[in-house]
Amino acid sequence: MTSKHLTKTRFDSFPFSESILDGIREAGFEFCTPIQAATLPLALDGQDVAGQAQTGTGKTAAFLLATLHMLDQEPADAKRRRNQPRALIVAPTRELAIQIHRDAEVLASHTGHHVRVVYGGTAYEKQRKQLEEGVDLLIGTPGRLIDYFKQRVFDLRAVQVVVLDEADRMFDLGFIKDIRYLLRRCPPPDRRLSMLFSATLSYRVLELAYEHMNNPQKVEIETEQITADKVRETGYMVANEEKIPLLLGLMRRMDDARSIVFVNTKREAERVWGFLEGNGFKAAILSGDVPQKKRERLLKQFADDQVSVLVATDVAARGLHIPGVTHVFNYDLPDDPEDYVHRIGRTARAGAEGDAISFVCETYAFSLPDIEDYIGHKIPMQPVTQALLAEVDPKSRVRIERKPRGGRSKGGGRPRRSRNGGRGGNPGSRNRKRKPKD
Repeated sequence: MTSKHLTKTRFDSFPFSESILDGIREAGFEFCTPIQAATLPLALDGQDVAGQAQTGTGKTAAFLLATLHMLDQEPADAKRRRNQPRALIVAPTRELAIQIHRDAEVLASHTGHHVRVVYGGTAYEKQRKQLEEGVDLLIGTPGRLIDYFKQRVFDLRAVQVVVLDEADRMFDLGFIKDIRYLLRRCPPPDRRLSMLFSATLSYRVLELAYEHMNNPQKVEIETEQITADKVRETGYMVANEEKIPLLLGLMRRMDDARSIVFVNTKREAERVWGFLEGNGFKAAILSGDVPQKKRERLLKQFADDQVSVLVATDVAARGLHIPGVTHVFNYDLPDDPEDYVHRIGRTARAGAEGDAISFVCETYAFSLPDIEDYIGHKIPMQPVTQALLAEVDPKSRVRIERKPRGGRSKGGGRPRRSRNGGRGGNPGSRNRKRKPKD
């Protein structure tokens, strides 16, 4: 986190216990970001908060520290059972839940609190057993939370703090009925601290806040522009057949880059991945039907620089915090202008700098005016010169070998290298497309 991104408010100026301060120091925090400096005085005073802040501004630490302080100040009921969480934190996606859990484990590492995370797609019995063993802070996605709740693995009668993160995304993903179901099983708003965070405090988000919170105080951290301040935006007017040559040509000019390439469909993701792999770039695919364990493994490989390029559909646009992403490519412009903001928010996080490069092609050029209206400025355009276009052999594309329908492929179905030497099975699930789990 750069110093320019911080305020002059120090974390040790707040009345945190020594155990919480130890976690803050372990996390390397000293000065607050604007959302932390504005939120913490209210929440530490016991006031509910409805906060608006962009991704990467430190809101996770704000609500985690407020939660830990409340648990310090308000002892648990003596009759509370070990499977009754004292704090409930709800996130819309698996990736965001996992990231919150990682941050919580650091900040709560000296408090003795049991921090648990539950999400769909993997580790069903393991997560269930952890809840039964004991939970203080429960972090999860709506579907898995309700599943365990209905089985009485835990209940919410002892909850002292409720946090909803990325509330606007809850609406987008159709989780709002699930959220209301969970909130109605918690103690009433005047008997708990509630915090809600969202990229926008729209009418529907505020309606949710006023319905399920106790006179929440609005905290809005505005910037001069909707997109992150440190993102350098560039666009190229490009023909469809020039997109792969331009992508490879630009990437060959970058040193030590860690890039995310956003595409609109899984099929195009596989095509882009194939040309990257076939032309010397180690890449991985992240799409909605990649199994959770594989998704976590791919993200770790990307974070650890084992692969330098992540080709992603919009499943990766929110909730991921991967330090050091230098470039975001909008290989396909998104249909929704908000998705553009969330995509390019994967770089230039926490005050760092980054580049967002958009291809304005024949298929998706119609999205450009809406995006520019939404972000409030024009995206600077650069000419596509012949020098930028790499020479690409069509045969260089690595193709994914698929199992025959109704049976296993010869040799046990394990993906093999295709003729041109690429790895044929990296990108993810080859199963029939199904509805993503939360």
